[in-house]
Amino acid sequence: MRNSTDPNLRRWTLPLAVVFSVLLPLLLPENGRLENAVNRALPSPLDSRLVLIGIDDASLRDYGRMELWPRELYAAAFNTLEEAGVKAVGLDVLLSASSARDAQVGNTFDQPHLVLATAPGDVLSPFPQEWRSPTGVSALNVPSFGGVREVQTAYPTTGLNSVGTGQLAPSFARQVAAQVAPPLPLDTRRHLIRYTTPQEISARTLPFRDVVNGHVRFSQLQGKVAVIGLIANGVGNISLPDADGTPVPGTVLQLRAISSLLAAPLTRLPLPLTMLACLLAAGLAMWWGGLGGFVIAGAALLLTLPLWLLNIVFPGVTVSLAALVGAGLVAFEQWWRARRVVTHDHLTGFGNRLAFTRAVEQRWRGRAERPVGLLLIDLDNLRQVRELHGRLAGEQALKAVAARLQERKRRGDLTFRWGTEEFAVLLDQHTSHSIVNQSNAGQATPGQSLAGAIDHYYQGLQGVDVNGSAMQVNVGGAVTGLDIATPTELIDAASRSRYRMKYQRELQGQPPQVNGKPEP
Repeated sequence: MRNSTDPNLRRWTLPLAVVFSVLLPLLLPENGRLENAVNRALPSPLDSRLVLIGIDDASLRDYGRMELWPRELYAAAFNTLEEAGVKAVGLDVLLSASSARDAQVGNTFDQPHLVLATAPGDVLSPFPQEWRSPTGVSALNVPSFGGVREVQTAYPTTGLNSVGTGQLAPSFARQVAAQVAPPLPLDTRRHLIRYTTPQEISARTLPFRDVVNGHVRFSQLQGKVAVIGLIANGVGNISLPDADGTPVPGTVLQLRAISSLLAAPLTRLPLPLTMLACLLAAGLAMWWGGLGGFVIAGAALLLTLPLWLLNIVFPGVTVSLAALVGAGLVAFEQWWRARRVVTHDHLTGFGNRLAFTRAVEQRWRGRAERPVGLLLIDLDNLRQVRELHGRLAGEQALKAVAARLQERKRRGDLTFRWGTEEFAVLLDQHTSHSIVNQSNAGQATPGQSLAGAIDHYYQGLQGVDVNGSAMQVNVGGAVTGLDIATPTELIDAASRSRYRMKYQRELQGQPPQVNGKPEP
């Protein structure tokens, strides 16, 4: 249901909602933890063309430390894969320069369908330039909040062996994916890595020693892309945090990165559309009100799931926060309205009697230095206007008088609706101080004395009429001095002054008028 609110207040809260809706996507453009959670909740299948040749614990027991392996061992694995009819091979193992140039296995490594891994930042090392084997940087992105979930098609070169600092070197995942799909452009744009369950990875893994010995079914490898890498436990510097924070062999993450580059890309919602979504969420939350903002916030989070299946990464947290901002602004409006209901008159917008009491108490403490002045104004014939023209006419009369008071109100004066037919004006303290001092000095003028203040408001209220009924007003005033010790005495003095004005007008033959005729 649409939430009713004060239009004047909404003029402030709506721009605030717009500002927050624009700032939130700039401050929180990505929701990494939400993306990780959705990625794990909706795992993607590994590309059917990929298979992992894992260097496991058994392989290390058989062949010893990897850095001491002869290159013939890799050559034996390549030969088995060639015989099985693999389409391409990716070797996610960093080889040393001396071993890689071993003449006995040079022909085996010099293959256009064999992708060799290089260290981040390096381009030239460790392979001869004449080799046809494509190379790729074995690197992945680790966000600040943890969990590898991104890969780039290229990384800047910064190493000692690079061609030049600032150039881009293709990534290992991109080079392997290019063996079976059109190559992706080389840039530093980040691609999200889709999560694949460990069970599926295990089902696609063959032990390295079995491949070396030829103990594999060729049907498992024919037409596939084989990725060779270390998956053994207890080997340092080969594990990276997964999307859920658990350590995973780097080769497994590279395999998933290759699969992600081969699949339809996950596209983040563009910044302008994110801002529009935030504006819509905040606007609906303010329009709906109540718990609507929290419902929209929850819906924004849930919307992340179906959009992920459509390969759209929706910033649900950012949009949810925008909805909560809208709900917070609605709550502020409600608090503000409740506060005004207690201290303000809904008809005229003036402070009510409680607000008047608080204002008097606040000014009363400084009355010795800055005296407090008070005017009381009553509408003499409001009751007759109501009887003749109805309740709405009476309200119109009150609004008309309130509008005229607002027009005539001087800077620093405070106006209140004192009673059903009465208004009160707390005179500006500086004005009141001037009134007393100048009166005592015998220099008072109509514009500077209490009488001048009374006349100022009385004359300003003349001519107010409703349906041809001229409003008759009585104005009385008082100011603190030695003879007034309490706020009650100040009110009594202003009331007496008001009654004297009414009495004097009646003696002068000016009874209250109703429809231009004397009141009977």
